[in-house]
Amino acid sequence: MRTEDTLVRIGNDVAECRLCPRLVDWREQVARDKRASFREWEYWGRGVPAFGSADAKIIVVGLAPAAHGANRTGRMFTGDRSGDWLYRAMYRAGLANQAESIDRHDGLTLKSALVTSPVKCAPPGNKPTPAERDACRPFLDRELALVEGRVFVALGGFAYQALCSYFGIRPRPKFGHGVEAEIPPEEGHRDGVIVCSYHVSQQNTFTGRLTEEMLDQVFSRARELGGLSPID
Repeated sequence: MRTEDTLVRIGNDVAECRLCPRLVDWREQVARDKRASFREWEYWGRGVPAFGSADAKIIVVGLAPAAHGANRTGRMFTGDRSGDWLYRAMYRAGLANQAESIDRHDGLTLKSALVTSPVKCAPPGNKPTPAERDACRPFLDRELALVEGRVFVALGGFAYQALCSYFGIRPRPKFGHGVEAEIPPEEGHRDGVIVCSYHVSQQNTFTGRLTEEMLDQVFSRARELGGLSPID
C-alpha cells in the first residue's frame, strides 16, 4: 500500500483499469446492448470500486460484479437479486441504513462495513480466468492493506481462496458455510478471522442451499468477532 492510498484513489484506479481485454470487451458490450428491462439506463460499464469505509470492522468479499447488476449501477451488489439478499441481511444485522440497494444514488450507507470483490469487472458467465484474477489482485491487496477491520465475510469459495492467499493461510480449512479460518499475525498484516458463507447467488438462494436465517447467523457471528454489540 502506498502511504497516500485511499479508497477513493483505489476506486478511481479500478474504474479506469483496462488490463484485461476479455473483461473490458464484455463489460462494455453489456453496457451497449443492455437488457430490455434496463434499456433506459446508462450502464456504468467499468471496473466497480469497493463500497463502504476504510474504518470498517467487517469486510464482505464476493466474486465479481454482475453484468446487469453492479456493471449497470456502478456499486457492488446493487441492482440484482444477489444484492437484494446481501443488503437485506446487512440491514437486519445493523450494518446498513436500509434494506434496498437499487442504484448508487439511493441513499444506502454502510455502518462499520465494506463490500468488495477480488475481480472488479463483470466476467462472462460469472467466471473470471486465473490470469484475470491475478491481474486484479493488486486492487484487492491495496484495499485490504488500507481497511482497519479484522473480520472478513467470504461469500463463496472464490472469495475465500482470495483472502487465504492474501493472508498466507496454509493449509486452509475446507470451505463450507459457517467455517471460520483464523488469520495468524504476521509481519505486514494483522490477525483476524474469515467467516465463510455460501454466495448469495440465485443458484444458492433459489434452491434453498442458502437461507436468510443462515446468512443472518453469519453476520451475527461477524458482529460478535468484530466487537460490535448484538442486534436485538
